[in-house]
Amino acid sequence: MTAPAQDPTRALLRHTVATLAYRSEKVLREVPPGFADFSLAGRRTPVQIVAHLGDLMTWACHMADGSYRWAAEGSAEWEREVTRFFERLAMLDRRLADPAPIGYPAEMLVQGPLADALTHVGQLALLRGAAGAGIRPESYARADIAVGRVGRDQSATRKEFDGDASRLPE
Repeated sequence: MTAPAQDPTRALLRHTVATLAYRSEKVLREVPPGFADFSLAGRRTPVQIVAHLGDLMTWACHMADGSYRWAAEGSAEWEREVTRFFERLAMLDRRLADPAPIGYPAEMLVQGPLADALTHVGQLALLRGAAGAGIRPESYARADIAVGRVGRDQSATRKEFDGDASRLPE
């Protein structure tokens, strides 16, 4: 068996987890008062989305261990849920760094909990903008993302810019 650091599938999974951490930290830091309970048209609030993110990472850990087990375990407490999410993200990264075989194919981890989590981070970014506390655009392809750095302590080096890079020239 190939060691996880040399296994390109594990390396890509761990990079995806680190990318999720980087993008999540940007969206979850310095939120304005009341943001946790902000809602558009009666949809999920940010705290409910963050709780779901924690649940997704717990599910991913179970899948990595070979168990397909889902449970909604979140609360309505912002700081508790943000902490739980990053703790579960770190648990997943440690599991992926472990040489023990992964219980489910990497593709299932990506198409299930990891892709779902990235979608929800995008929702949180949209909700921040709608709440008047948008985040600055950034060149994520140039971001200082490091495998194993999966907590709230992310690089302060940012490739942010003003404006909207997706706008077509007039």
